[in-house]
Amino acid sequence: MTDRIFRVNMSDLSTSVEEVPGPWQGLGGRGLTSTIVSEEVIPTCHPLGKHNKLIFAPGLLSGTTAANSGRLSCGAKSPLTGTIKEANAGGTSAQLMAKLGVKALIIEGLPEGDSWYSLHVSAAGVTISEESELIGKGNFAVTEALDERLESKHGLITIGQAGELKLTGANISVKDPDGKMRSCGRGGLGAVMGSKRLKFITVEASREKLVLADPEAFKLANRAFTKALVDNPISQALGQYGTNVLVNIINEAGGMPTRNFTSGQFEGHEEISGETMYDTIVERGGKPKHNCHPGCVIKCSQVYNGPDGKYRTSGFEYESIWAMGADCCVDNLDYIALADNLMDDIGLDSIETAVAFGVAMEAGVLEFGDGAGICRILQEEIAEGTPLGRIIGNGAGSVGRAFGVTRVPVVKNQAIPAYDPRAIKGIGITYATSTQGADHTMGYTIATNILGVGGSVDPLSHEGQVELSRNLQIATAAIDSTGMCLFIAFAALDDANCLPALIDMINARFGISLTADDVTNLGKTILKTERAFNLAAGLTEKDDRLPEFFSEEPIAPHNVVWDMSDQEIDTFWDF
Repeated sequence: MTDRIFRVNMSDLSTSVEEVPGPWQGLGGRGLTSTIVSEEVIPTCHPLGKHNKLIFAPGLLSGTTAANSGRLSCGAKSPLTGTIKEANAGGTSAQLMAKLGVKALIIEGLPEGDSWYSLHVSAAGVTISEESELIGKGNFAVTEALDERLESKHGLITIGQAGELKLTGANISVKDPDGKMRSCGRGGLGAVMGSKRLKFITVEASREKLVLADPEAFKLANRAFTKALVDNPISQALGQYGTNVLVNIINEAGGMPTRNFTSGQFEGHEEISGETMYDTIVERGGKPKHNCHPGCVIKCSQVYNGPDGKYRTSGFEYESIWAMGADCCVDNLDYIALADNLMDDIGLDSIETAVAFGVAMEAGVLEFGDGAGICRILQEEIAEGTPLGRIIGNGAGSVGRAFGVTRVPVVKNQAIPAYDPRAIKGIGITYATSTQGADHTMGYTIATNILGVGGSVDPLSHEGQVELSRNLQIATAAIDSTGMCLFIAFAALDDANCLPALIDMINARFGISLTADDVTNLGKTILKTERAFNLAAGLTEKDDRLPEFFSEEPIAPHNVVWDMSDQEIDTFWDF
């Protein structure tokens, strides 16, 4: 199946199928979404207006049998940060799109009138249909209804009520093999999809197999790559305890932001730890191992059941558990799981929204530790679009402005995730310099600062932090273009066979001769493309800064502040 560009114009409800421009042919995933946004979106446009575009792109290895290659990228100008944005998620849609020959799906314009729509993607192109039955419904109801409505297997990309309300904390959700939701989170891209009055996109399942330039070389490279992933000790820990294995580790390091970033350790950390979660899952008959997309060999997801033994949530991540747990001082996993489930259904970013709750607790909207209150507000306020619900659903910065709170942990208006930059300085560089607002996944220095993967850099020292963040951001941009899960990075940093095997798979897929330098240059090009868009949108180096309270309020137990100078931060772009 020849790759093509599928384009949808919501202004006149037209569709087209186009040849892939030459410069786009070697791109996929984030590399392609950011390139298209950079070339086709006016940087100064309103993110919810007619000039913004929403792009979906499978990765370079999507649709193949390559292990861990099921991530789908979506991109646009972010209504939360005002910057360029890419978010990716597992599920089945990336592989299905790739098998249909969808190089990218570009959605542009805004429809007239009050009607809502859905898209169906097939090998022949895109069909637009009006949708009324599922408007106002959560993601789970959409999934269930479409399973009944459509006789054949299909991929599903959808928004919940948060996206319909155009809240800047809204996700775009992707259905996984078990019908659970995987989130293209951060940056409010669900609001962009809602602005285009698109409730969901279905993707036809194809029996076609991708044609590989060298099938035997691909098989050998995939075997070596898979072995590197499976043998890696971090992969194995993730497979047993999920990402939540980090609770006790980060708490011990004094880098777990607690009570709206006023401490680096949480007294109730054992109650919400990965070890406790694992024991609870086993005791209640859940699944301690679960894959978010076909072909994953790490299986860091899980199915968590409630006290009644019934399904409560899936893909219970460290960052979500930290945010609703330590940051909001909730030490009850069942409340956190219920809140996680509600956010999956409403279509909300569980980092942005939970950090917003932490700021709201400081403002006195509810008490720290009130897990029941979080769940009530999610159901009765945010999902219903009340004034309070809109304030919290628009993120941490929104809450700070509405209630006059000064300790608001955001960069470029995006909530800072689960690692305090005062105690782990490398991640602070990533938060400050990321082209997409505070985002740990842009350059995950925790690997080297805390876990000792790829060497060791003292988290409390200035030395080596800028270089560490820069190298990891470059590598991450390249990985995000392949359709690979970011967690392959642990093996890639420590196993000499991993990265060459990945490059060999790309070469065998397309019949090309990439080298490691080519992959590095791809990552550099993506970062510079994204930064150029941001500069044209009006951002400057002054936006690459952490909030001032990090420099003024020491964090226990190390009693350290953020003391990386502006000059040190600005050297990040010296490449």
